[in-house]
Amino acid sequence: MSAKSRGDSRGSVRRTLTQRPYLRTVDSSWCRSGSPADQTARREKRRIPGCPVAMASHLLAQLLLLLCCAPGVLLHSATWRPQWPLQQMPVVLPQSTEERPRPQFLSEAQLEVSSPCGPDCHRQAPPPSYWDLRSYLSYETLHSDGSLTETAVGIYGFDPAQRRGPASPGRSRAKRQIYGPDSRFSIVGRDFLLRYPFSTAVKVSTGCTGTLVGERHVLTAAHCVHDGKSYVKGAQRLRVGFLKPRRRDAGPGNGTAPAGARDGMKFQWIRVTRTHVPKGWIKGSVNDIGMDYDYAVLELKKPHQRRYMKLGVSPAASQLPGRRVQFSGFDDDRPGQLVFRFCQVREETYDLLYQHCDAQPGASGSGVYARMWNRQRRRWERKVIGVFSGHQWVDRNGSSQEYNVAVRITPLKFAQICYWIKGDYVDCRYG
Repeated sequence: MSAKSRGDSRGSVRRTLTQRPYLRTVDSSWCRSGSPADQTARREKRRIPGCPVAMASHLLAQLLLLLCCAPGVLLHSATWRPQWPLQQMPVVLPQSTEERPRPQFLSEAQLEVSSPCGPDCHRQAPPPSYWDLRSYLSYETLHSDGSLTETAVGIYGFDPAQRRGPASPGRSRAKRQIYGPDSRFSIVGRDFLLRYPFSTAVKVSTGCTGTLVGERHVLTAAHCVHDGKSYVKGAQRLRVGFLKPRRRDAGPGNGTAPAGARDGMKFQWIRVTRTHVPKGWIKGSVNDIGMDYDYAVLELKKPHQRRYMKLGVSPAASQLPGRRVQFSGFDDDRPGQLVFRFCQVREETYDLLYQHCDAQPGASGSGVYARMWNRQRRRWERKVIGVFSGHQWVDRNGSSQEYNVAVRITPLKFAQICYWIKGDYVDCRYG
């Protein structure tokens, strides 16, 4: 304890004694009256604080209480940490792959997603069977030459009965993308933009954001490359942009240049060779609800040489520090800027997180992450626990309402995404 803390504690004890004069004004005649046996009996029976032994014990208890309640000395708060859950992951393995017709790439990328199914709808939906989950987790792979394959998967070590969606009360919101005062922060200055975790945010050429989750892999939203029926324009020649410092010989920009340019930053682009999209996202195949599987993984042509963020299974909102999540993205209303935000999770289902983080189109596909304690490595770690899908407009109780929705990384999704990155299920057994 510091000298200042000890002084504060002693001052608290003095104030306590001043407020309680019976602790400092002792009538010892009562304790000395009668025989020694009577004195002992009276002390044991009544525990009068005025007796020297009882007074000392009482003062000691008061002092310990003050010390334990002093700021920075709370024993429970000092030892408790929000911890990443330790659990063994199921296995999602490819079983067969077939060629599919080449996409036409005709539709424009939609940066906002709509779904007729809100939180209540998700909670009331019957849980998927084992065969449903196999269909949802089967996936398509789009190659840079325009060819398309479909892969069927097998699921091992997972009981569908483990899917339990947390219950939480519904909340009503007006139609808006910024809730009250705009709580977003623009990250400026190359020192911050190139520093982890902000350096893990990348720009997807269709207008979305992605997060580095491997040496050559980017996690983003499925709707950034696929509209639910077909692949969008630009998906075949998809690129990922990394903010990097401009060369010194580059000329200065004018006053209307984006903030990223004024900070001496520019995007350096890397081609995408393969894009994986789960079949659960593709409408008309198996999943009519929609947003539960709004995620995709992009494989880059070459390594990016940056620190990436690890995957994590999304814990219950009550286990998150302050129930908060955070993410960074390239919002359309702030061109060239990386925008950071954090907020509380308001509702949750098994597959989705509902929150009111301020965001604009362009932030879709951002990796939603949290920082918690890793018991095995004995250190704090940030992990991606979801993908920001966007603004969900739903018809609830006869009125149209809006939610900001993130797709949760569940154990099965973790196993699938990790396999896309690692290529070996052995490296994906623990989340």
